[in-house]
Amino acid sequence: MILIMAGGRSSRMGKEKPILEVGGVPMLLRVYREAEKVGETIVALSKNTPKTRELCLREGIPFVETPGRGYVEDVKWLLREFGPFVSVSADLPFVTAGDIVAIKKAFDGETSLTGVLPLMLVPKDLKPPIYNSYAVVGLNAVGPVGERFFELSNPLLAFNVNTPEELKLADIIARLVGR
Repeated sequence: MILIMAGGRSSRMGKEKPILEVGGVPMLLRVYREAEKVGETIVALSKNTPKTRELCLREGIPFVETPGRGYVEDVKWLLREFGPFVSVSADLPFVTAGDIVAIKKAFDGETSLTGVLPLMLVPKDLKPPIYNSYAVVGLNAVGPVGERFFELSNPLLAFNVNTPEELKLADIIARLVGR
């Protein structure tokens, strides 16, 4: 099971991120189209994302509504409801089916995997969250026991859209790389 996390408040952006367009396509649709190539995919919404809900209804995308109390709380709720799953952030516009396959293959259904990039792969102008000399990306596997890092290789996974400036840059990148 692949769950796309699309229920956040988008406080830095000031509007619902999943419906914002990168390369002329809403970010949620970009992520959903890649995830759906890999397996059953459901969008995790909350009361914070009514326009994203409308997009899912319009496009026929399956969704579930979480309590919307925050990312960690929603992930725990989803784990109880669905069991182990692969999690992809809706604001990760350059994730590929290959990225999702890589983490899915490495997942044993027990130990959570946090998707990371070695810093040498991170484009120099991007500022993703850094932990233990890795860039943490929005692609994970969620299980009931522990956690370990899983190295990914797509440099564009370091690009997570959180601000209007990052949205503009993502749009430029999408047009340059044709994705």
